[in-house]
Amino acid sequence: MKLLEPLKINQITLPNRVLVPAMVTRLSGEDGFVNEAVIDRYAGFARGNVGLIVVEACAVHSSKSGPLLRLSDDKFIPGHRELTNRVHDISDSKVVPQIIHFMKVARSGWRQTVDMLDSAQIEDIIGDFGRAAIRAREAGYDGVEIHSAHAYTLMSFLSRHNHRKDEYSGKTLEGRLRLFGRVMTEIRKSVGDDFAVGVRFLAEEVVRDGYTIEDAKPIALRMAQLGVDYISLSVGGKFEDAVPREGHPLYPYTGYSGDRCMPGDWYPAMPNAHLPAAIKEYINGHGFDVPVVSVGKISDPQDAEMLLQNGKADIIGMARQLLADPDWTNKVATGREDDIVKCIYCNVCKQLDGAFKEVNCFLWPKGMNQAPQDDPDGVNPVWGDAATSLKGDVDERGRIILEWQAPANGTTRIYDIYRAEEDGKVTCIEAVKKPRYIDPLALGGLKYTYHVRAVAPDGRSTPPSNSVSLTPDIPSYQNLENA
Repeated sequence: MKLLEPLKINQITLPNRVLVPAMVTRLSGEDGFVNEAVIDRYAGFARGNVGLIVVEACAVHSSKSGPLLRLSDDKFIPGHRELTNRVHDISDSKVVPQIIHFMKVARSGWRQTVDMLDSAQIEDIIGDFGRAAIRAREAGYDGVEIHSAHAYTLMSFLSRHNHRKDEYSGKTLEGRLRLFGRVMTEIRKSVGDDFAVGVRFLAEEVVRDGYTIEDAKPIALRMAQLGVDYISLSVGGKFEDAVPREGHPLYPYTGYSGDRCMPGDWYPAMPNAHLPAAIKEYINGHGFDVPVVSVGKISDPQDAEMLLQNGKADIIGMARQLLADPDWTNKVATGREDDIVKCIYCNVCKQLDGAFKEVNCFLWPKGMNQAPQDDPDGVNPVWGDAATSLKGDVDERGRIILEWQAPANGTTRIYDIYRAEEDGKVTCIEAVKKPRYIDPLALGGLKYTYHVRAVAPDGRSTPPSNSVSLTPDIPSYQNLENA
């Protein structure tokens, strides 16, 4: 599989083409130091043999922002060194921190914008990125990733919503790119050409009057010209359409752009995969062979392999899927794809992040803040006589109700519910903790086919149960004019 082939990026060689993007864990506490819980989270990805581990956003400056890792001072280096040592001791996985600068956001809803920054503050930002990159190298990281996406500072300069009127003006693409160009130049000056430097930026803003893929193509080209070693693409996650909550700072992943950034279970698989493909084609056509990362609701190994084989991406990024199952890569490599704990895209992790709470996965055993470790020698739970116990019915309200028996052996943590609509693709739609499920999204007149898998605490699952097919009646609708 191309997915499992190594890939050289600058002076480092990834053992495979799997990348875990930066995900805020909220495990560090307000002080911003790396602690044992943070190390354990990334050690899990290393045990799973993830090719490139991107450590959650690390602030390059000292502004307060809840539980967020930092590289803004030399005092943070020892903790990061412990993290990199642990990762490198476990596997051949490579690890880089995502370095970020963010502007102020108040609980009142006020937020700082790029036009409020004076020239001295801009120079500070540039210097902060360079110094953070030096600290990353001293801490033993294999490179750094520049956060130039979503609602944060560098992306705010790249945005069409940049209202500055000086040399950083949002009126021209060169003006919007100027700060990133200076940051990239400063980082290269600080750490040299032999240190891997990647970038995360938006293929589309997905807000009114925001930029599109046609803007992103020349932005990516300029980043390649500046010497970035890989390009990781995201979309959305902007303040412009964030949903305000009284007494809380704006969270940029709550509007439509946030949905596109972290598509929920109602989206099809890989809704944004065409965007990195377009970026890759564009920069390749201009003579740059910079690896491009495709992300966004990729969980199926066959889908990931298809993107690579078809030349649509060079690396596959999986955030929520690798949070759910850090051992995804190992399971693919050893032919245990049926053992993968599939993300159901419920976005509980996103909700926890937005509430500044420790981020975990709904699919983990209750009370755990780390994924359970894989046991290759473990035994899958067995249905026994319960293998054919799945039954379905339609109640008087037109809802489909499923019920089944527990497996014959082992302890069941959750049940994964699989559904196909009109004999289409089978997808996991929900995970429940009791042997009963009511489908809230079944539409009258359509045929739905279901099966269930029981999942043990170690992530192993039963084979599929028996299938049941049901077609709810189309309800009669009262004429509103006569109501």
